[in-house]
Amino acid sequence: MSADLVQASNLWPFIAYIVAIFAVIAIMLAIPRFLARPRPGRATGEPFESGIVPVGDIHVRLTVRFYPVAIFFVIFDLEAVFILAWAVAFREAGWLGYIEMLVFIGILLAALVYLWRIGALDWRTERQKLQDARLKI
Repeated sequence: MSADLVQASNLWPFIAYIVAIFAVIAIMLAIPRFLARPRPGRATGEPFESGIVPVGDIHVRLTVRFYPVAIFFVIFDLEAVFILAWAVAFREAGWLGYIEMLVFIGILLAALVYLWRIGALDWRTERQKLQDARLKI
């Protein structure tokens, strides 16, 4: 048996998994189309959240300061997935993998310190910063 044939025979579970994923996605998208009938009612166009009808304007403007913090959270949370994968393959990675992960974590810490130093993680408004500066004097 040649090496290419052995490699191809080891690949079929992955291909079956991908086909199963696409089949489940197709089924999940098709079922509501056949079962659900659009029935517009009196409250179809009204805003509704958690069983409470909102009072006042429903359009709330969020400050831009929340978005960078959310993006930083997603980025650093994604890095935790890489560290978890490394921890699973710790023995196979050996010392070289350990050193590479130390460099990776060092870069993450440097990025976090940089974000902290430039004030990207500070949610306070300019007025709150001025009040804190006055209290320190």
